[in-house]
Amino acid sequence: MTFMRFRGPQALVDIQSGASRWHSCNVTRHPTAEWAGQQLREAFPFDQLPRYLLRDRDAIFGQTFRDQARDLDIEEVLSAPRSPWQRAYVERVIGSIRRECLDHVIVFDERALRRILVSYFHYYPRSRTHLSLGKDSPESRPIPPPEIGPIVAKREVGGLHHRYGTPGSVKY
Repeated sequence: MTFMRFRGPQALVDIQSGASRWHSCNVTRHPTAEWAGQQLREAFPFDQLPRYLLRDRDAIFGQTFRDQARDLDIEEVLSAPRSPWQRAYVERVIGSIRRECLDHVIVFDERALRRILVSYFHYYPRSRTHLSLGKDSPESRPIPPPEIGPIVAKREVGGLHHRYGTPGSVKY
């Protein structure tokens, strides 16, 4: 779990390790340890609880949160203070969210931030290409040959990004 802080509403994002996928996300203007603990309980069905929770030392993860993680039998793994390199995957994902999405929009309220993040989280595994995957997306898709027809663009994430394909392959 990682907590994204910026002015206005703030987001708590649960990322599946190594899967390039987000498990859950919620937004609030006034985060508390109780709220973060509730997000932890809601993020995982009891038959799919993670064994470990890698997190930083943000004050949002107070005693109430730690008690709830312990009650769910989740072992917390804390990174050292001021050591973002110990959470390299999380830091990279947060950077991608900011650079590719949040730096280009104005967020007015919690509902808008939630809508923007959900849209980005749908876009990311289906359409965003990765150099480490041979310029494919985490959810691989067939590349149609040029003779099939014209290429069309589908707007995603409110028009910040696009998905390209033939008219039949790009669902609107």
